[in-house]
Amino acid sequence: MRINCPHCGVRGAEEFAYHGDATLRRPAADAAPEAWADYVYLRDNPAGRQRELWYHAAGCHAWLVMERDTRTHEIFSVTPARDVALAGGGDVA
Repeated sequence: MRINCPHCGVRGAEEFAYHGDATLRRPAADAAPEAWADYVYLRDNPAGRQRELWYHAAGCHAWLVMERDTRTHEIFSVTPARDVALAGGGDVA
């Protein structure tokens, strides 16, 4: 899989680290323990198009939100996570 980093250009996937679902919302500090347990331990594993959080570990060290199809690995977009959060798509955990 080749990933087009917005800062470094096209790179091999081995330079990046996958960090999970980019749509998770962190519970409020005073949330019930069950909400925290769900946030920390429960994850869906959907097939198809999904927003994911990636880290460019062997490159620019940027956090990225990638939209890709988990079945085909087709990448639709790669955006700096900071830009997503500032644009109001703040579902980046």
